[in-house]
Amino acid sequence: MRVLLVEDDSDLANGIARALRAENFAVDVAANGEDGGHLGATEAYDAAVLDLGLPKRDGISILTEWRASGRALPVLILTARDAWSDKVQGFKAGADDYLVKPFRVEELVMRLRALVRRAAGHAASIIQCGPVSFDAQTGQFEHDGLPLKLTAFEWRVLSCLILRKEIVVDRMDLLERVYEQDADVDSNSLEVIIGRLRRKIGPELIETVRGRGYRLTGESACD
Repeated sequence: MRVLLVEDDSDLANGIARALRAENFAVDVAANGEDGGHLGATEAYDAAVLDLGLPKRDGISILTEWRASGRALPVLILTARDAWSDKVQGFKAGADDYLVKPFRVEELVMRLRALVRRAAGHAASIIQCGPVSFDAQTGQFEHDGLPLKLTAFEWRVLSCLILRKEIVVDRMDLLERVYEQDADVDSNSLEVIIGRLRRKIGPELIETVRGRGYRLTGESACD
């Protein structure tokens, strides 16, 4: 999962980014509204965390433009503005959630996971596909009922696949949601990650669709 964080307080932004990366998220950080608006309009993200009071451009105008252009990524507003009128303005502009500073990072992580899960069309927090299950609220994977140990890159790939189980996920889409903006990506890195996942969960569960991408499928049908 890849998240855009638009926050001008560098200490806060660095702290949030560290916390999200510790939970296996890929994170791109923008320190002003101009950069944040551009990234959100042009890059692939599973969710965005957006401050309102930003240099160069305010959060409401960014969000309004994203929605007007058809950008449907889930957006959580993170701001010190706690007045009811500010919340109404945020939701009218197209926000999916609203969290007031100060806050607990754990709550931010849980809210982001819920937004990504619902955006993928899953009402329940537990997503099952064959022997693999994913608790989208805690971020934990299990295989045949046992915890699955994954690297951050493996977690990102498998979470993207299970949120779209039985659907072919484009190779480029996977790459965009695994790596941060300035990452140095090797040409066969995704294939290496897929190979490691197949060894951990079974080669038959991840199907290669030639010329398109990959699909996570149960041994029979996904539940």
